[in-house]
Amino acid sequence: LLPATLTYDTLRFEYEDFPETKEPVWILGRKYSVFTEKEEILLDVTSRLWFTYRKNFPAIGGTGPTSDTGWGCMLRCGQMIFAQALVCRHLGRDWRWIKGKRQMDNYYNVLNAFIDKKDSYYSIHQIAQMGVGEGKSIGQWYGPNTVAQVLKKLATFDTWSSLAVHIAMDNTVVMEEIRRLCQSNLPCAGAAACPALESDVLYNGYPEEQGLRDRLVLWKPLVLLIPLRLGLTEINEAYIETLKHCFMMPQSLGVIGGKPNSAHYFIGYVGEELIYLDPHTTQPAVEPNDSGCLPDETFHCQHPPCRMSIAELDPSIAVGFFCNTEADFNDWCQQIKKLALVRGALPMFELVERQPSHFSNPDVLNLTPDSSDADRLERFFDSEDEDFEILSL
Repeated sequence: LLPATLTYDTLRFEYEDFPETKEPVWILGRKYSVFTEKEEILLDVTSRLWFTYRKNFPAIGGTGPTSDTGWGCMLRCGQMIFAQALVCRHLGRDWRWIKGKRQMDNYYNVLNAFIDKKDSYYSIHQIAQMGVGEGKSIGQWYGPNTVAQVLKKLATFDTWSSLAVHIAMDNTVVMEEIRRLCQSNLPCAGAAACPALESDVLYNGYPEEQGLRDRLVLWKPLVLLIPLRLGLTEINEAYIETLKHCFMMPQSLGVIGGKPNSAHYFIGYVGEELIYLDPHTTQPAVEPNDSGCLPDETFHCQHPPCRMSIAELDPSIAVGFFCNTEADFNDWCQQIKKLALVRGALPMFELVERQPSHFSNPDVLNLTPDSSDADRLERFFDSEDEDFEILSL
């Protein structure tokens, strides 16, 4: 047993618990009252997949690191926001994890996509190695934009989930671009990047029929990631109300970012505090047990989540949303338009129907893995990576 586990249990209602406040608690689009729904809040938080530093996993690239302690926190936050998208996709937002209860197969399929081994879709191995193409050496710090770009590339191989991943650059969300991407009936974005349909790698142990069926639907579920800079060295207060509203939307996947020196996955807020899951705990890598089942307790944060003042947030973030259907996307667009009318809330990004003329390349918002624009966009966001320093251990 990890000593931390014992500490968390003993502190559950003494130290880290939610403040007794009349302010509502918002968790990924759900509203709770601390007074009447404390257990529901904790259950919702515990049900999110929690990815932390791990040690003793197979060496990345065969000869690389066997632990991501000290450098992998933003990669783990990227895993968490993307895992939430897969949970919404395959299990639904209402799904809950109960300790000791046998879960449905799709839950284990989602979890397996993030396990620390080279052939999992979104493993630390895949993210670190795909990042080399983004100019990041293995073991180097990522910013929110870098991890978003890498996850987009990895998602093209996940035909089980069949996601349309869109990264909105230059603080602009172009509705036409997203509709074109989500209404595409190709097996996956950039078919050339996908292995042959017969390949075992493609399905990676997932139900083949599901992948085939999903390619025939008219709308691919959308994961929308929006890298933003909300100030120079600290967050501009004018954005705070807008940021809070993002957590109130039913499409919310939360926010990845942090405070200087460390990355966090933000899942909600209460009052003037953000609620987050912290990847900065090193746990041993998990192996399937003798019966082939994956012990999953260490992937769920079983203590009240951390909180920090919104004012402490580093201005470089990426906001995430999941739209399972076209109706979800249309509803999201309406909410964003209404948000622009809220007094005291400065829009964090622009929502437009068509691509503004100042974009030189029509595909600049829809990067393919080999796009030459990747370098230009990464340079645009390069400053975000410098804001975080890796703490000496």
